[in-house]
Amino acid sequence: MRDILVTLLVFGAIPYIFRNPSFGMVMWVWISVMNPHSQGWGFARTFPFAAIIAVVTMLSMLASKERYRLPLTPVTGCFIFFVAWMVLGSLFAFHPDQIHTQLIKVLKIMGMTLVVQMLIKEPKHIKWLIWTVVASIGYYGVKGGIFTLRSGGEFRVWGPSGTFIDGNNEMALALVMIIPLMYYLWGQLEHKWAKRGMLVSIGLCAIASLGSYSRGAALAMAAMLGFLWLKSKHKVTLGLVMLLLAPLALVFMPEQWHERIDTINTYEQDASAMGRINAWWMAFNLANARPLFGGSFEIYDSVVFSLYAPIPTDIHAAHSIYFQVLGEHGWAGLLIYLTLGLLTWRTGSWVLNHARHRPDLEWAKEMVRMLQVSLLGFMVGGAFLSLVYFDVPYYLMCAMVAIRIMVQKELQQPAPAARVEQKVEHGLA
Repeated sequence: MRDILVTLLVFGAIPYIFRNPSFGMVMWVWISVMNPHSQGWGFARTFPFAAIIAVVTMLSMLASKERYRLPLTPVTGCFIFFVAWMVLGSLFAFHPDQIHTQLIKVLKIMGMTLVVQMLIKEPKHIKWLIWTVVASIGYYGVKGGIFTLRSGGEFRVWGPSGTFIDGNNEMALALVMIIPLMYYLWGQLEHKWAKRGMLVSIGLCAIASLGSYSRGAALAMAAMLGFLWLKSKHKVTLGLVMLLLAPLALVFMPEQWHERIDTINTYEQDASAMGRINAWWMAFNLANARPLFGGSFEIYDSVVFSLYAPIPTDIHAAHSIYFQVLGEHGWAGLLIYLTLGLLTWRTGSWVLNHARHRPDLEWAKEMVRMLQVSLLGFMVGGAFLSLVYFDVPYYLMCAMVAIRIMVQKELQQPAPAARVEQKVEHGLA
């Protein structure tokens, strides 16, 4: 039944995509982030829904009378440079015969990110994007929160299998990232029951994140909540809610959860933590040996670890976006990646600085604040996870770039009050 439902939704959306290519963005993000076909048990699990949506969306863009162009900004330029650097580095890969599958997967993600960037042309498109990301991940968060409450937190929350967020740690970080976006949407809702439903969903997503037993996500949650409070316009209310609910959530979790989180302070005695540090040293040593391009993809095996890891037999994935880029794309690749993050952040700061005296641009300022909170959660939690190619942060990057472009256009026009005065002066009002 689930397989049939997903199939009907995808193929039923095709006429709407041809009518409005931006709807293809919604469908692509839904399929790529939520992976609804992974919830089926039959043919849908391997059916190429994403490829169909991608092809239909691009054909729709070509057939449309409206022109879709990639905005040339420092962020998009750096993003393209990062992708080009990965492609160039693949020519010097440590295992050139093993990287093809991963390289194609990454290029598909990055290529469709550029398509998404071209399709965001109005404020409503940004809201569509945010709603889709929230609904796609929030579905698992609400389920996970209910599961944690019912089980008393005795069992871990996991993500959908075969996706970027299938692990407990990855699922937890994705939930940390969407909580600020849910808070933004809560402020946009007008119906009281819709607002209450969103608040309940935020609470369940937070509980699900705790129920994952992820230590990195716990740190990311703390950083995100602190920054969310700083960015919020309702500091008193939000602060009281945090002070009330945080202790209750911690008391609710069982003793085994507290023992797991407490290993942050005794990481030297934790095999998992020491395995990650061993992988970080491997990436560091590999980057020193191959500083420009690193080892490219598929470097986490006995051959590479025997050459560059302090403990050759303790083989782990990078477990850090920073060391993942360092090992796979070298010091130069890490510099490009960090520059991309800095430029994205500064794009949001530019909006906040230049639109601060424009009440009509309050929507942009509030959206940017929550995007920054979400990205901060990713930057902190990502320090402990191999999620360089996770598509959601890149979609948020697209939203940030689009907001700046829209705000820049608005700032070139007189403020609404000034426009009315001009009309009165010219006898047009």
